[in-house]
Amino acid sequence: MADDLHTRYMAAADTWRTHRGCCTTCQHSTPCKTGAPLNERFARLQDAYLNRPRSN
Repeated sequence: MADDLHTRYMAAADTWRTHRGCCTTCQHSTPCKTGAPLNERFARLQDAYLNRPRSN
């Protein structure tokens, strides 16, 4: 599960970063209509990954 979560988290980060690199609205203010869901998905997956239970 953690590997799948990490893979989805990294893919969302790449997608958001790519969009933001081309979208001047997302670069300078709140995300645009297209960028908002990309940013939300990235943030949600990042939170899930960073707060996942870890085995010792």
